[in-house]
Amino acid sequence: MADMKAKLDKRAAAKRADPWHAVAIVCPKGSCAAAIALLEKRFLSGKAPRLPLQECGRPHACQCTYRHYDDRRAKPRRASEAGSPPRAGAPAVDRRAKRGRRQTDF
Repeated sequence: MADMKAKLDKRAAAKRADPWHAVAIVCPKGSCAAAIALLEKRFLSGKAPRLPLQECGRPHACQCTYRHYDDRRAKPRRASEAGSPPRAGAPAVDRRAKRGRRQTDF
């Protein structure tokens, strides 16, 4: 009983420490259609569907597992995150250096 409580405490601490931790479902060949439909999709850990899936045709023989990721996003979304140089024609000056439009900014 104490061992089970320690595992639950560890999981709760992990959730608080990394709010963007994600999982994806990994399934072997011959898996159910429900699992195959969720391939390549990442879920936040707290929102991931439980395994075996409710729609699973073989819940007692299900071999699906989770693959863990640090982030839900699969790949870099910006060119700068991927290590690419800035786009041609991109403004060289930071326009945010100008004053704001609010009355208190004048």
